Amino acid sequence: MQYTQLGTSGLKISRIALGTMGFGDGNTPFWSWALPYEQAVPYFAQAVDLGITFWDTANVYSAGSSEEIVGRALKQVARRDDIVLATKVAEHMHDGPGGFGTSRKAVMEQIDASLRRLGTDYVDLYQVHRFDPRTPVEETMEALHDVVRAGKARYIGASSMFAWQFAKMQHAAQTHGWTTFVSMQDQYNLVQRGEELEMFGLLADQGVGSLPWSPLAAGVVARPWGSSGSTRSQTNPRADFQGRPLWLDTDKATIDAVERIATERGVAMATVALAWVLRNPVVDAPIVGATKPHHLTDAVAALDLTLTDDEVTALEQHYTLREPTYF
Repeated sequence: MQYTQLGTSGLKISRIALGTMGFGDGNTPFWSWALPYEQAVPYFAQAVDLGITFWDTANVYSAGSSEEIVGRALKQVARRDDIVLATKVAEHMHDGPGGFGTSRKAVMEQIDASLRRLGTDYVDLYQVHRFDPRTPVEETMEALHDVVRAGKARYIGASSMFAWQFAKMQHAAQTHGWTTFVSMQDQYNLVQRGEELEMFGLLADQGVGSLPWSPLAAGVVARPWGSSGSTRSQTNPRADFQGRPLWLDTDKATIDAVERIATERGVAMATVALAWVLRNPVVDAPIVGATKPHHLTDAVAALDLTLTDDEVTALEQHYTLREPTYF
């Protein structure tokens, strides 16, 4: 395993993060495919064995049961101080005034609820899951600052928003002397590269680390075009909630390039696709979900794969620009 600092902060993280959206009680329709605790805990143990010390979850994943599973697994397979634990706030948890968004009430209510489910008195990274247009950014950033001051979070970050929204929140914190974001969790993979247009330049300028989610495009770039994979992939939509396409027919050429390079190198397609993500200097740690034992080993193998210039050209040349999805 390789380790790095998260952005320009002092927080040391593994260069592969364990994503836990795929773990839950299965009772939430959107996450009906999630693995229950008994099936999930071996992946936490595998992560520890591989040196993956950065674990990411969110309050909304499986309506809170993902956090509960993470908390149980943490007690079983690792020491709390050895793990960098991240969760998120903003998405809908209930209809009450503190059940969604990033108002002061929501932030204070949801951090306490997350800590109860996780069975810990602090998280290392507390992230704004989505920009909340209903709440002044000053209210959100001051509330997050107070969460840090109270010792309930060590650092704060953001996820999936436009660059101007991130800049507005960061500026509010800087202006008032509050805690600033050290990370941006953004959708970034071979078939969704919109972050390269504005966000990555902003992150580099601000010293903020990128934590790409869906670095394998929900598995699309990790298997031959048109083939089916896990239960989730077989039911995965082709568009987000707003009807924006997640991938296009023109992506076939990109996936074909991944497959050819993987065959020539004798590695998994996922390893090639992750090696491409990791080569971007603003990327600190892609977040990798695991529902099969080879998912994490293929991801870790990407740390030792250096792509040639010709291989990078082959992977990038067929990319088609598209709208951002899921925000």
